[in-house]
Amino acid sequence: MEDILVGLLAVAVGALFCFRGYLALRVVFPIWGAFVGFMFGAGLVAGFADEGFLRSVVGWLVAFGFALLFGLLAYFYYAVAVIIGMGAIGFALGTALMAALGVEWSWLVILVGVTVGVVLALISIVGNMPMVLLVVLSSFAGAAMIVAGLLLIFGIVDTSDFTAPGATKDVDLGWWWTATFLVLAVIGMISQVRATERLMAPMRQEWTGAPVASGK
Repeated sequence: MEDILVGLLAVAVGALFCFRGYLALRVVFPIWGAFVGFMFGAGLVAGFADEGFLRSVVGWLVAFGFALLFGLLAYFYYAVAVIIGMGAIGFALGTALMAALGVEWSWLVILVGVTVGVVLALISIVGNMPMVLLVVLSSFAGAAMIVAGLLLIFGIVDTSDFTAPGATKDVDLGWWWTATFLVLAVIGMISQVRATERLMAPMRQEWTGAPVASGK
């Protein structure tokens, strides 16, 4: 049951980020932050209590507590929103790449995911990342989250695989999952690029809701 619930949550959040990551930035980043906080809190309890992922009431309570904390921080503070949002995007893309390459789930996968996340967060804040890049990144990260959720729902993986060594090597994913990921990412980009007049605006400007200069 926990696997299905987490899978449904991952699909919902992934779809929101994949298809509406750019169009509703002020809403999407806090939701993404809440999801990151939920997974972080659940993983924290599972690691320190030496129990399964979301296998206790304490795990659920801590997960919801961190979800609320991360979501509120991401809503009220731009820098926090970017760090959580872009960090999570980078981690999702980095770990997905390592899994696709068949690298065993280990410290290397975590290190690559964290590194990509930190780099994207720094680029977003220091370089004032344009929205067009967010469209691409959010589409791919959202697609990866949707696929991960579907894998949980259909029982191909379970939440215990998140911390199990060698999980990425044991799971044999067919080519159709890669195709599904790519198709979702492309559809997500097309869906977000409908409002092209704001694509070159900086992320900070979109987050604060500042009007776009007409250039006239």
